[in-house]
Amino acid sequence: MTQEFEMTDIMLMSYYLRIDIKQMEKGIFISQKGYTKEVLKKFKISDCESINTPVKIGIKFSKNKDGEIVDPTRFISLVGSLHYLTCTRPDILYGVGLVSRYMEEPTTTLWKMTKKILRYIKGTLNFGLFYSSSNDLKLVGYSDSDWARDLDDRKSTTGFVFFMGDAVFTWTSKKQPIVTLSTCEAEYVATTSYVCHAIYLAETIVGKAQNAPTRSNEVLC
Repeated sequence: MTQEFEMTDIMLMSYYLRIDIKQMEKGIFISQKGYTKEVLKKFKISDCESINTPVKIGIKFSKNKDGEIVDPTRFISLVGSLHYLTCTRPDILYGVGLVSRYMEEPTTTLWKMTKKILRYIKGTLNFGLFYSSSNDLKLVGYSDSDWARDLDDRKSTTGFVFFMGDAVFTWTSKKQPIVTLSTCEAEYVATTSYVCHAIYLAETIVGKAQNAPTRSNEVLC
C-alpha cells in the first residue's frame, strides 16, 4: 500500500479513541486507564477512597425514592462517561445499566450511587481486557438474570458474557422486554436471549452451530 499511496507507518497501534492498547508477544491488552483518570478528575473523585464493588448487592432503585432532584445535564454526562468505559469494563455494565434508567429526573440518591461506581473504578484503574495469542478458540458463554428488580415496572434484567478461549469479546446487561411472573420464567427469558446470541456467534465466528456453548445459567458478576 505504501508503494501506491502516500502514508506514514506509525508502527503498532498503542492508542485509539481513548483506548490504551498494549501489544505483546503473548497477546493484546486494552484498557481505558487514561480516560478513567480524566473522568475521575472531572467529577472530583480522584482523592476519594475506593470501594470493592460497583453496586451494593441486592440494591433496588425507584423513580419515587427519596432525594432532591440534581442537575440532569451533569448526571447524564457522568452516566455517558461510564457507558463509554464499558467498552473495556464489562464488570461495571450492570451498575451503569441500572442508573441509566433514571436520567430524566435523577435524585441525590442516584447521584451518590453513580459516584460509587466511580469509586470502584478508582480502585481498579489497571483493569482491562486481555486477548491472548493462544490458538484455543473454544466459544464459551455464561448467562444469568435477576427477577423483578425494577420497582417501577417490575421487569427483570438479563445478562450474559461470551469468551473466545480466555478472552471476553461480547457481553450485555439489559432490562427484559416483558414482566415475568417468577424467577424461573425470568431465567428462561434470559437463557433464550443467550442461546440466540450463542447460535449467531457459533455460525458467524466459529462456523459450526454444533460448537455453540453448552455451559449456561452461571452467575454473571
